[in-house]
Amino acid sequence: MTLSEVNLFGVYVAPISVMMVAAWLATITLRRIADRFGFLRYVWHPALFVSAVYLILLSSIVLLSVR
Repeated sequence: MTLSEVNLFGVYVAPISVMMVAAWLATITLRRIADRFGFLRYVWHPALFVSAVYLILLSSIVLLSVR
């Protein structure tokens, strides 16, 4: 497990921040797809569902990057 800082335009940032942005962008994409097909109408609490999807994506990215 070797996670090191990421050089982003001369600024060193923690790798979790890059992973959080990647998960956020994937969540936005999945939410737009779900809105387009009307999937969020069948979800009891859409905001809670979207936050759960974000956490699942973020944890998956972290687990895949550590291996």
